[in-house]
Amino acid sequence: MTTESWTSIPHVSFVYEADITDFIAAYRKFDTDRPEFRLTFNTAMLKVLAEGIEAAPRLNGHMSFQRRLVRGRVEYLDQIDVSVPWTLPDGHMMTITMKDVGNKTLRQMAEYTDDINRRLKNTNLTEALYSVSVHDTLERLKKGRVVSSLLRLYGSKTNPKHRVTPLRGQAKKDYYAIPKEDRITYEDLKQGTITISNIGAGSRGIRGHLDMLMIIPPQIFAIGISALQRKPVVVTDENGEEKVEIRSILPMVLCFDHRALDFGQVTPFLRRMEEIFKDPSLVLRDDYT
Repeated sequence: MTTESWTSIPHVSFVYEADITDFIAAYRKFDTDRPEFRLTFNTAMLKVLAEGIEAAPRLNGHMSFQRRLVRGRVEYLDQIDVSVPWTLPDGHMMTITMKDVGNKTLRQMAEYTDDINRRLKNTNLTEALYSVSVHDTLERLKKGRVVSSLLRLYGSKTNPKHRVTPLRGQAKKDYYAIPKEDRITYEDLKQGTITISNIGAGSRGIRGHLDMLMIIPPQIFAIGISALQRKPVVVTDENGEEKVEIRSILPMVLCFDHRALDFGQVTPFLRRMEEIFKDPSLVLRDDYT
């Protein structure tokens, strides 16, 4: 999938250095004032990003493209389903799709995140990914991509180092006896509408930021969040004088498919981000919980 991304999508990336100094202060106060409500910073940021995507609905789409005929079609989607790389209890990673984040309150999103972590503990990673592989292969066959499907199947069965070995016998029966609502299933792993990757979670304390991210087809937009940085920034004080302050900067890389989008469609997203970071109460308020 990642190879297909680089060979088929003309990527454009823009690094947005968001000044979130005021937002962090507001988040900490919001969290402290509500000890009964566990809200992580990542969950709060996901809500902010969902607000930005709602302000720029053309980012939330899937694209089909025929290279030989040089023509394609973009389907804009009403529901925002975010694919998020997730660290598993054993240290491995799996991309989980969080459904309909645009219509969830902060509390609902926090509960959703906790429920995913609960279900991951009951999930066999290999079996879950195998179910995705089977489904994707069947979809390829339906589209007439017989040769590539057979090659994928051959590769997965014959590579001794990376051979896919699903559960069998009693182990398989025991695993599928676990109710679907208590484990991760194909519905949690199938393609989302946008990918948000929090690179910063694993790079705290490291100077630098991400400046490119893969767009996973058929998606047309991806967001990569780097680690929080403390930087000197020129600001204007209450007297209209410029001065230098140390501010909290959160670098984000925004990547889009240039066949489907240009920077004009990304601008409403950026404007909404700026509005929220200047006035955190637009998101961090009681009626959002």
